[in-house]
Amino acid sequence: MGASALSSRAIIGEFYNRLQQNAGAEWIDPLSMLFQSDQASEEYKWLGMAPAMREWIGGRNAKGFRENGITIKNKDFEATMEVLVKELKRDKTGQILVRVREMADRTNAHWAKLLSTLIVNAESAICYDGQFFFDTDHSEGDSGTQSNDITSDVTTTTDPTAAEMEKAILKSVEAILGFKDDQGEPMNEGASLFRVMVPVPFMSAAAAALKNPVIVDGSGSRTNTITNLGGFSFALDVNSRLSWTTKLAVFRADGNTKPFIRQEEEPVSMAAISDGSDLEFNEKKHHYGVSASRNVGYGYWQHGCLVTLI
Repeated sequence: MGASALSSRAIIGEFYNRLQQNAGAEWIDPLSMLFQSDQASEEYKWLGMAPAMREWIGGRNAKGFRENGITIKNKDFEATMEVLVKELKRDKTGQILVRVREMADRTNAHWAKLLSTLIVNAESAICYDGQFFFDTDHSEGDSGTQSNDITSDVTTTTDPTAAEMEKAILKSVEAILGFKDDQGEPMNEGASLFRVMVPVPFMSAAAAALKNPVIVDGSGSRTNTITNLGGFSFALDVNSRLSWTTKLAVFRADGNTKPFIRQEEEPVSMAAISDGSDLEFNEKKHHYGVSASRNVGYGYWQHGCLVTLI
């Protein structure tokens, strides 16, 4: 596109067009719930689980809710690109539009950035039950003490084999399937879809553990348990934002309530100080700014499990 057609309207239009084409990281929607907000903060009440059926003895046994919750405060975010008027005139190869598309991609990556920070900090950040999201001593009502912060033995903690990764993933799934709610009932008995999130150095081992039909371990070759596990599906998320070197996480992805919350007060919008502005007249520049008001928080810790390789 030549300079004659590259107006501020064209730049803004290209941004929104690219924003719609790129939905961001694939794992965002399966692992987080999006709620709209109309005020500075929102309170989320997690009221325990509904009562389970019991034998009718001595009349009804009514049970109320256990009231827990968290508050998520909205934060304002922005990104602003400066373009010289002479760059608009001289751009014959479409480089400005390339930068505009990159800005849209970075904007779409913002949820992944916020959620990844939430995940990395989850061993020291409080969730709705007053414990850290990943913790060894969660307890609500009749649940008993439960842990979604577990360990798995490997030979080299920073370089697990496919067999060791398979074992760690299965231990996580076993933990998630075993969690009980505040009524003492199984929390995840209907779970069948899981997402395995790993840092980049674990990509090969995790991919082999989830996809290879044959696993090689100290005893030789054997059938991969995960690939032959009927009724369960696994997806791999290689998250380059994770700073972990000895950890991975497994999340339930098919629950009505998700492990994380996305909250949005003002959606992404772009505004410009451009054609005919004082900025153009005085400094021969245009500014294109993106803004949004949003934040993230923790949902159900019972739908996630952290594994530390030891």
